Amino acid sequence: MFTVCAANGDFFKLRACDAREQQMWMTQLQLCARRHSDGSAKTPQHGTPASVITITHHKSPTASQRACSQHPAGLHQVKEVMFQAEGQQKNLVNSIESLPSRGPLSSLDQDLLLLKATSAATLSCLGECLSILQHNVCQAAQHITHSHIQGSNTDNISNWSRPKTASEDHVKNGELTRNNTSTIHQPHSPFHRNKEQLKDTENSSSESVDSSEEITDTEDNEEEDLGVLDDQRSIILHLLSQLKLGMDLTRVVLPTFILEKRSLLEMYANFMAHPDVFLAITSGATPEERMIRFVEYYLTAFHEGRKGAVAKKPYNPILGESFHCTWGVQRDMVRPLRTTSSSLAPEAAHSSQITSSEGLESYRLRFVAEQVSHHPPVSGFYCECKEQQICVNTHVWTKSKFMGMSIGVSMVGEGILHLVEHDEEYVFTLPSAYARSILTVPWVELGGKVSICCAKSGYSAAVTFHTKPFYGGKVHRVTAEVKHNPSGTIVCKAQGEWNGTLEFTYSSGETKVIDTSKLPVIKKKIRPLEKQSQYESRRLWKHVTAALKAGDIDAATEHKHQLEEKQRREGKQRTASSTTWKPKYFIKEGDGWVYHNPLWKTK
Repeated sequence: MFTVCAANGDFFKLRACDAREQQMWMTQLQLCARRHSDGSAKTPQHGTPASVITITHHKSPTASQRACSQHPAGLHQVKEVMFQAEGQQKNLVNSIESLPSRGPLSSLDQDLLLLKATSAATLSCLGECLSILQHNVCQAAQHITHSHIQGSNTDNISNWSRPKTASEDHVKNGELTRNNTSTIHQPHSPFHRNKEQLKDTENSSSESVDSSEEITDTEDNEEEDLGVLDDQRSIILHLLSQLKLGMDLTRVVLPTFILEKRSLLEMYANFMAHPDVFLAITSGATPEERMIRFVEYYLTAFHEGRKGAVAKKPYNPILGESFHCTWGVQRDMVRPLRTTSSSLAPEAAHSSQITSSEGLESYRLRFVAEQVSHHPPVSGFYCECKEQQICVNTHVWTKSKFMGMSIGVSMVGEGILHLVEHDEEYVFTLPSAYARSILTVPWVELGGKVSICCAKSGYSAAVTFHTKPFYGGKVHRVTAEVKHNPSGTIVCKAQGEWNGTLEFTYSSGETKVIDTSKLPVIKKKIRPLEKQSQYESRRLWKHVTAALKAGDIDAATEHKHQLEEKQRREGKQRTASSTTWKPKYFIKEGDGWVYHNPLWKTK
C-alpha cells in the first residue's frame, strides 16, 4: 500500500500486486511530480505550489534499509568494535594458555576454561549475526538502486505496471523446482532393476553367518547416568574452547569417556527390539491399516535403540565393519499393538524381556549392517523376514556439528520398507539427535520433521519430533499425522512421548494408547565372539568395550587409537595402489546403498 496526497487536499490509497510493482509506481509518480514542479516553477499559475503531490509508503522501512540509508557508517563502526573484541579475546586466550599447567592458578582451571570457551562461542555467534546483517543491508541497497534506475529509465506509462511475462515465471519456478527435486532422492523401483545384476548377486556369496551358532544376547546396553566428572569436565572445556559454532565434528576426535559400549551399527539393530510389531505391518488388511501399523512401529522403535537417558556416543564404525544378528518371533505374538498395558500377553506382564526360541512356530528376522563408506561416514543396514515377505533397506550418513553447549547429529539418508506380498514401498527419513547439557549431566533428545510415504497407495505420514523449548515445555514430545493424499483425508493422528506413552486417534473416533515402556522386548541372537569374523562389531571393539567396563579410560583410548591408525594405514595403501574399497554386503545404486541380495529380488 502507498498513498498519493494532492496539493488540493485529495488523497488516494493505492495497492500494488507486489513490492517490485509498488516501487515502479512510486518512482514514476515521483518523477511525474518533479516534472510538474519544474513546470510550475517556470510558469506559475495562480499560486500553484511547486510540489503538487506527496507519496507516502505505508510499510515501515526495515532495520537493514534504515541502516543503509540513514546510517551508512553503522556497519563500519560495528566491524571496528568486533575487531577490537576479537583482539581482546585473543589476548585473553593467550594469557590463559601462558599460565602454568599446575599451581593455584593454572591454564586448566575450570573457570578459566569456561571463560575461554564461552568467549569464543559468543564472538563466533556475533560474527555470524554481523555477516547476516551485512548481507541484508547489501541486498536492500541493491534492490533500491535497481528499482531507482529502472524507474528513471522508464518514461512510457505502459511500463509502469509491466506484468511479469510467462517466461519469467517459468524460469523462476523452474529454478525452484530444480532446487527442490535435487534434495529429494527418488529411488528407482526395485521391481524394475537390472535382472542381470540379480543373477550376479544371487551367484555371489550368500549369507556367511551360520545362524545355528547364535545364542541369545546377554549384553545390557544400559549406560550408568553419572554425569560428567570434574576431571572430564576440564577436558571437555578445553575441547569446546577450540571449536566454533556450526563446526562439523566428523573429523574431530572426541574423548573416550563419552563413548557408550556398542558400535553405531549395533545401535541400529536395537531399533528392531520390537520385531513382533514390525512383522505385524504386512498383515494389515488395507493400505490404510498397513500405513498406520508402520507409523506405530516407527514411533515405538526409538526408545529401545536410544537406551537410557544419559547422552553417550556409540563407536564410529570402521570401514568394512559389520554387525549380524537375528530374532526369533513366536507367530502368536505377531499382532497389532493393544489398547492398554493390561491387554498385553501374560508373559509380558511379568517381564519386559522375552526370549523366543527358533522353531517351527517362530518367524526368523535377520539383520545385517555394514559401514560402506568412511568419508562421508555412511552405514547401510538391511533386515528381512522371508516368511512374512517383509524387508527394510536403509542407508544413513551421520553428520554432527557443534552448537555451543550441545551437539547436533543429523541422520542424512533414507530407508525403504518393502512389503513384497502387496508390492508396496514405504520411503521414510530419520530424525536428528541432540546431546544437551554436555558440561553437566548430558541427555539426549530427538528433533526434526520426518516423512513416510507410499506412492502406490497414496498414503503418507508427517512425523515431528519436538525439541524442548528454552522455557517450560515437555521433553521427548512427538506428533504424527497419517493422510490419504488423493482425498486429503486425515485418517490418524498421534501424540505423546517417543520414550513414554503415545495416543493414537483415528478418523472413526476410536483411540488407542501405547506405553512404550511396557512393550515386550525380544532379545536378539548373536554369535559368540570367537565365532565372529575379524571385522564384526563386537569382536572388533572387544578390547575397547572391556576397558570401558573396567573403567580404564586410558586403555580404552589406546585400543581405540590402534583401530583408527589401522584404518588410516589401510586407506593410504588403497590410495597408493589406486584400489577402490568394495563393501561386502551392499551395492551403490544412485545416491544410496542397497543390500546385495534383497528379498524383493528373490520373490
